[in-house]
Amino acid sequence: MFTGIIEETGRITEVLDQGDAIRLTVGCSVVVSDARDGDSIAVNGVCLTVADRTASGFTADVMRETLNRSSLGSLQAGSRVNLERAMAVGGRFGGHIVQGHVDGTGEVLSRNPGKHWEVVRISLPAELARYVVEKGSITVDGTSLTVSAKGDGWFEVSLIPTTLEETTLGEAGVGTTVNLEVDVLAKYVEQMLER
Repeated sequence: MFTGIIEETGRITEVLDQGDAIRLTVGCSVVVSDARDGDSIAVNGVCLTVADRTASGFTADVMRETLNRSSLGSLQAGSRVNLERAMAVGGRFGGHIVQGHVDGTGEVLSRNPGKHWEVVRISLPAELARYVVEKGSITVDGTSLTVSAKGDGWFEVSLIPTTLEETTLGEAGVGTTVNLEVDVLAKYVEQMLER
């Protein structure tokens, strides 16, 4: 489990195409400082398992299912990515419950800069719309955010300077595909009500 509080951004150093999967190597320092093989690290909101690590990064395998549901297949050497270690028991819970199980992708539709923040509008797939509510939580490329507005086929988030500077969302231009994970609690509530 994660919280959506990005610990650092890293850079993809290698993408090895394996046909029905890829092997990603990520250059970073903070998230590997205490990592072991088999640990979970979220890359742009996708929970990946550390297959190999060094002091300067880690390698993880990404299967076809994950490539189909996320934007990880578009990463190239040099791509900047958001990184977070799995939450430690007893650690601070700064964001919201994030599983690292991406529900789908959206596209940045517009960016409206303000004096001290920026409003970003992102497309919302119809099958995810029922789980997104104004002032509720959503994860965008692994970053825990609050939905500031919602409309037909879109939602907005308001990004503070820290988020703009310390995550990839500050450089995600119009047309950029981003990973989305809706609040898992909404999915559980829906399932219970259906029964």
